[in-house]
Amino acid sequence: MGRIICCGLGPGDPDLMSVRADRTVRAAKHVAYFRKKGRPGQARRIVEGMLADDVVEYPMEYPVTTEIAFDSPEYVQLLAGFYDEWAERLARLSRAVDVVVLCEGDPYFYGSFMHLHTRLQGRVEIEVIAGIPGMVGCWNGVGQPIALGDDVTTVLMGTLAEDELGRRMRDSDALVIMKTGRNLAKVRRALAAAGRLDDAWLVERGTMPGERMVRLAEIDAAECPYFAIVLVHGKGRHLDAAE
Repeated sequence: MGRIICCGLGPGDPDLMSVRADRTVRAAKHVAYFRKKGRPGQARRIVEGMLADDVVEYPMEYPVTTEIAFDSPEYVQLLAGFYDEWAERLARLSRAVDVVVLCEGDPYFYGSFMHLHTRLQGRVEIEVIAGIPGMVGCWNGVGQPIALGDDVTTVLMGTLAEDELGRRMRDSDALVIMKTGRNLAKVRRALAAAGRLDDAWLVERGTMPGERMVRLAEIDAAECPYFAIVLVHGKGRHLDAAE
């Protein structure tokens, strides 16, 4: 019997992979990873040059990404079928060999593998290797603490309704906003309404080639790459904070 090993690769820079993840990737004989059709895939890019010459690769190509609304019945049906199919394929493979599934960031933190993880419970042996979440690489790039003292940190999805974003932005000290992309203009409006826009940073491709960190208020929010996170730092216990 083999195993399915989901390997967290960290935020994008291969140097930020754990020793355990590095060792697992280099020893792998069967590797699976998600990607958009026609693209190499971010997880695969991270491990470029690390895989064995005789490795067998299994690109798991999404049937749809942003072509239709993510909350539409068609989108849900297509993705459910996709995850069902790959869970079955990986389960069959793991009867004889170890299969390493590559995952950006940390698998248990909004990782795509979790859709397979749920479907594989009780069917195969699963091992998950922790990775540094992408947001950690982003706030380290900005170079100031995301939260101090009693700060409350909230992680939000840009796909939330604008009024819900604004409410949670007002009720928290430090903010991490993921899934920005096409939602960036909405996120910007919500930050402005909550009085937080001037403190917001946009970090594009954090720790990856082409990394960029800019104040969100100073740029046009019309376009945003997929790998982008908005950060608002907390104020707790800074030297200049009120006693």
